[in-house]
Amino acid sequence: QLQASGGGLVQTGGALKLSCACSGLTSGRYTTAWFRRAPGKEREFVAAIRWSGGTTYYADAVRDRFSIAKNNALNTVYLQMSSLKPEDTAVYYCAAGRPITSSTMWRSAYSSWGQGTQVTVSS
Repeated sequence: QLQASGGGLVQTGGALKLSCACSGLTSGRYTTAWFRRAPGKEREFVAAIRWSGGTTYYADAVRDRFSIAKNNALNTVYLQMSSLKPEDTAVYYCAAGRPITSSTMWRSAYSSWGQGTQVTVSS
């Protein structure tokens, strides 16, 4: 039900746009989020957007460089990543759930996960 795409190899300072097709998981109570897992690290929150109202949330590490948006007609969420750094290298996963505001950044708040897409930033 979640299909992530758009990953690839990019140089430091470059940009990539990830897409997450959210079939059946876009009613008003849902939130779609992006998480990432770098080699040897835990999966961490990146950004999220609520389908109702469009409120967005960002991790501090990406707040000024990444932008999350949604297309209601296509049931798709995008993660526009710019000024990429080597430390952004990770597998990026999209996830869907119905978290309360205080749990938006928690992995446990999301019950549906996509398969992940690899983002590699070369130095």
